[in-house]
Amino acid sequence: MEKIILDNQLRLLLIPQEKAKTMTFLVLVGAGSKYETKEINGISHFLEHMLFKGTKKRPASLEVASVLDRIGGSYNAFTDREYTGYFAKVRPEHWGLALDWVSDIFLHSLLRSEDIERERGVILEELNMYLDTPLQYIGEIWENLLYGDQPAGWDVIGTKETILGIDREKMVDYYQNHYSSQNTVLALAGNLEDIEKVKREIKESFQGIGVAKPLEKLKVVEKQGGPQSLIKFKKTDQTHLSLGVRAYDLRDDRRWAQSVLSVILGGNMSSRLFNLIREKHGLAYYVHTFAQTYTDTGYLMTQAGVTNQKAELAVKLILEEYQRVVHQGVTPQEVEEAKEYLKGSFSLSLESSDSFASFYAHQELLGPETLSPEVVAQKISQVTIEDVNRLAQELFSDSRLNLALIGPYHQGDFDGILKLE
Repeated sequence: MEKIILDNQLRLLLIPQEKAKTMTFLVLVGAGSKYETKEINGISHFLEHMLFKGTKKRPASLEVASVLDRIGGSYNAFTDREYTGYFAKVRPEHWGLALDWVSDIFLHSLLRSEDIERERGVILEELNMYLDTPLQYIGEIWENLLYGDQPAGWDVIGTKETILGIDREKMVDYYQNHYSSQNTVLALAGNLEDIEKVKREIKESFQGIGVAKPLEKLKVVEKQGGPQSLIKFKKTDQTHLSLGVRAYDLRDDRRWAQSVLSVILGGNMSSRLFNLIREKHGLAYYVHTFAQTYTDTGYLMTQAGVTNQKAELAVKLILEEYQRVVHQGVTPQEVEEAKEYLKGSFSLSLESSDSFASFYAHQELLGPETLSPEVVAQKISQVTIEDVNRLAQELFSDSRLNLALIGPYHQGDFDGILKLE
């Protein structure tokens, strides 16, 4: 991987893959819900939509879409709490067209008021879809519980009220304050034959990017003195729950042991909780544990969907497994198998040009350092059983415990069982 800082401070990552049959351009910018104020919550996601609605060169949304459709390209965008991304994936001979398309929507979108009004309805329906899909929405409820009324705890998509209040003036202001060269990473991965020509054209295509110093996000405040829960009442046939603990962030070396522990607990079909909840008790179709690491926060959490009548039993069983790992620890075999699983799944995830672009771009944007795949595998290999057992004892305590739940229940219904002994 070669990193180049252009004269305007835009970071360019060139990631050659000689045998790749595709090429991906990914633009990643530090703009997400953690960078918003309450008044404009959801604007990062709204703006992402608007970059597909027309540019000076391609005024109609159909013109924007048809460019890569005509060559069978893959393209999309995504918004999260700490970033927004735009990508185009094409056959190598079409790299110039992909570059032109990505730079065009990123730098020259019109952001017309009439398009904003039209897209507002689309986003409101997207919000309704999430609200009607507890399997997806439970993750937002979980972070609402952990972080409360601050950017880290607000929904990425926003609320109906904030979506209705976003206008062109606010959107242009947000764009100018965040979509700047110092806040943006451009990654190109794939079969790069004429690298010098690629560099020249990228420099030319992105020379018009804004150079304003990006605004920093607010520091997350975490306060918790005991077990806490957030119950969203909804008449459903299935209860969806997230049960876990506050954990460590992207800049903490304990994140590697955190990942190993999450696999042991519920990371795959041979994990403890998968076998306990699904295979032994038949309570859930899906149950999995994962570790999330942001730049300033982190957590380890188990999600499951269970029949309403067995929700309390599922919560008790998960808590008992958390307690068991504290009191009895994990085994050497579990640690070794979890590490091999992580290294194997990580390697499989890097088979395509878009995954390689994402791997390096996210590290460059979020930090704390940019690691090669080989170093990542080495970090995982270095995790010991002592690391995992020590981590479990640190994490699984009442002062970190949280339960988010969507189902036919009310606030406080699970308080009596929500504790670790």
